[in-house]
Amino acid sequence: MLFRKKIDRYCTYCQFAGKIDDETMVCQFCGIVPSGHRCRRFRYDPLRRIPGRPSVRKPEHDDADFSL
Repeated sequence: MLFRKKIDRYCTYCQFAGKIDDETMVCQFCGIVPSGHRCRRFRYDPLRRIPGRPSVRKPEHDDADFSL
């Protein structure tokens, strides 16, 4: 869910943090912090969240079901 109530309050999803590399963020208030850092000034930015890949549905029917 994109707008759920309980969001992980990590700098990775915060509007005040910028990405330096995969493990390091720069926060406007705390400076250089790890991406798992938590701070009280957290503001959720839904555009920073990368959703998981959707699952692939397997067809429930095959060609034999449609032949006469």
